[in-house]
Amino acid sequence: MSDKMTLEDIKQQITQLPWQEQLKLIAYVSEQLIVAPLELSRENLLEDALQKQKKADELLALCDAAADMWEGKFDSAEDIRQMRKERDKQIWQNTL
Repeated sequence: MSDKMTLEDIKQQITQLPWQEQLKLIAYVSEQLIVAPLELSRENLLEDALQKQKKADELLALCDAAADMWEGKFDSAEDIRQMRKERDKQIWQNTL
């Protein structure tokens, strides 16, 4: 015979409890249902934050490695302006 109780077994036992005890049982079950998701949410949030931190660290490491490959002085704003000019030139040539 199995040691586990089924939901039907529990339902039958609950009906045998006085109504005050049934109310206590409802309060207990309600509390458990409130606490469990909060604990899971905290765990999920922490795990998510750790994963995001790991990805950010990996991305920064890649940026550092790329930066180490370049030598000399760079003006990124000027580089972006130049790329925009070239793009605009291509767009206007294709529309005429």
